[in-house]
Amino acid sequence: MSTRTDASVRGGSTMLGRILESTREEVAGRKLALPIERLESQVRDMGRTVSAGERRLRGALAAPAIGVIAEFKRRSPSAGTMRASPDLTGVVGAYRRGGAVALSILTEGPNFGGSLEDLRLARAGSDLPILRKDFIVDPYQLHEALLVGADAVLLIVAALEDSELRSLQALARTLGLDALVEVHDSEELGRALDMGADLIGVNNRDLRDFSVDVTRTTRLMREMPSTVTVVSESGISTPEQLRELQQVGVHGVLVGESLMRSADPEAALGTLKQFRDVEGGL
Repeated sequence: MSTRTDASVRGGSTMLGRILESTREEVAGRKLALPIERLESQVRDMGRTVSAGERRLRGALAAPAIGVIAEFKRRSPSAGTMRASPDLTGVVGAYRRGGAVALSILTEGPNFGGSLEDLRLARAGSDLPILRKDFIVDPYQLHEALLVGADAVLLIVAALEDSELRSLQALARTLGLDALVEVHDSEELGRALDMGADLIGVNNRDLRDFSVDVTRTTRLMREMPSTVTVVSESGISTPEQLRELQQVGVHGVLVGESLMRSADPEAALGTLKQFRDVEGGL
């Protein structure tokens, strides 16, 4: 089993590689402007702590019915702008009323138009668990997540070497942040399981070329231990997909584009949740 990410990914010859390069540059600039010692001091001054045993994101996915993690994102390299001048507070409120069990806030700037301020505003407007959706490559980003109110962070297996995955997950746990460990094939799933990940996201989008295969989650569920909480990400837009995913044991779905493009995100989320499982459903 490989213990390293593909050199082409880390080197920038793929879409993910180029995003990772820009992320490292952005983080380096922020570290110069605000050294980690000062960042940690700000966290302490705010009194911002998360109980290491709380696991709010994983807990939100513990219900029998599959849960929806509703995502706020402004744009993406593959799909362009989601909606003109999105009202973050309004969208987050619509997600809460529509029955989301958690929020995902995209904070990557150059490629997705997000920011830490987006997450800060989402935290001010909602008490739902919040995932910081970004390309985490440095411990600094975990402290940033804690400062702005995140409950969880995304760790992408394709973006990190095993030593980085282990250390970032360990630090996340120390800080009380849940880590959603993202995979997209069997090799990455094996790496995630070897490092003890128990909250795993299966990205139906291949971040190397941004192609989408919505059956990827179903195939990987055959290799998933029963002790793992599973989230299916990308390409999900219909109640039928939620029903099928619940039937194979998926605990949650992360949905962004279809909700962000809707004129009425609350209604769109309500429609998405109108499904029945094999035993009678919701």
